[in-house]
Amino acid sequence: MNILLLGSGGREHALAWKLAQSPSCAKLFAAPGNPGIAKHAQLVPLDAADHAAVVQFCRAEQIGLVVIGPEQPLVDGLADSLRAEGIPVFGPGKDAARLEGSKGFTKLLCARAGIPTARFARAETRAEAEAELDLFGLPVVIKADGLAAGKGVVIATSAEDAEAAVADMFAGGFGAAGASVVIEEFMDGEEVSFFALTDGKTVVPFGSAQDHKRVGDGDTGPNTGGMGAYSPASIFTPDLQQRVLAEIVQPTVTAMAAAGTPFVGVLYAGLMLTEEGPKLVEYNARFGDPECQVLMARLDSDLAELMLAAATGRLAGAAPPRFRDEVALTVVMAAEGYPGTPRKGGAVARLEAAEAEVEGVRVFQAGTAEADGRLVANGGRVLNVTATGGDIGEAQARAYAAAERIDFDTGFYRRDIGWREIARRAG
Repeated sequence: MNILLLGSGGREHALAWKLAQSPSCAKLFAAPGNPGIAKHAQLVPLDAADHAAVVQFCRAEQIGLVVIGPEQPLVDGLADSLRAEGIPVFGPGKDAARLEGSKGFTKLLCARAGIPTARFARAETRAEAEAELDLFGLPVVIKADGLAAGKGVVIATSAEDAEAAVADMFAGGFGAAGASVVIEEFMDGEEVSFFALTDGKTVVPFGSAQDHKRVGDGDTGPNTGGMGAYSPASIFTPDLQQRVLAEIVQPTVTAMAAAGTPFVGVLYAGLMLTEEGPKLVEYNARFGDPECQVLMARLDSDLAELMLAAATGRLAGAAPPRFRDEVALTVVMAAEGYPGTPRKGGAVARLEAAEAEVEGVRVFQAGTAEADGRLVANGGRVLNVTATGGDIGEAQARAYAAAERIDFDTGFYRRDIGWREIARRAG
């Protein structure tokens, strides 16, 4: 079948790389893609916001599956427009994508379905939010309700910081995402990411990972979209997975189906492993970035077949995903200034050398472009240097050996990706 992949980041490069290996993929198109994705797919100048143009392209090219990578087209309802024309889509419709598009929506669903999560309050005005703050201790978590590219979360350790965060959000610090806010109690524990495929009814586990959100070594500095990740997370045991499926993910999928808004695609549960057990931090309605990169590096199954089974309601009869018994780790190389205003235009070179000289390495391109015949930085997170190994130490060593071989003078990266797992191994 012909497949259309929408998106242009490192997540989409990893998906394109894996989809292109699928025996069931006859031809892969990507829109808008990036120079790395162009090695695996034919790039087409489609705007995901133009639903009619996407539908027309799918008809003209006999597309048998559309894979929507980023969250914005999902929240905008592109999957609904395609399904209305009989085109199979891997990704939830607009109503189901509210699980990511509105943190308040998800919190209310958790309250109705008895899903364990942090105590919360939702506020529509600054005055209402400030009044709610008095009901929470410190530290307290303040979140922009809508999409904020992974950056609309503040953990305030003082009343002054909390009030400043609320004021910033309602003043437009996170754009429309901060038109309302969610205030949550701070949860102690370790965070882990769990992924599950679903066709709206059947739920199939799709691996675990741990992300590194802070920009600096030692988890210091502001939050980012993610500076690195590894998979699997050993702390997320098979027993914990079964508990999360039973107490969090399956009840969510069941509740969405009962409401007439079935969730189809990948459900990414951000979890906090507390003393009381696993609790939901938030949902994403798509693969994480950079978590997708480490999942794809380990996946042994035909990704296209799995996605089509989910898109067409046949997941129960599909072979479960198979993952290699290896650890994958990815290091994000970002442009100077990130997560603020990144410096664009810096030359990027020796990616092929890094892959050739270090075993088990794949460099996924995220924020790149071609200018005057050379590769340059064109975003905040520019490259994802991804490596596999027999254990976390080997995967980490390979990823950093490859990163050191890449020429990117205007870039930087954390030097401690995987530190939690390394510490666990050391005992």
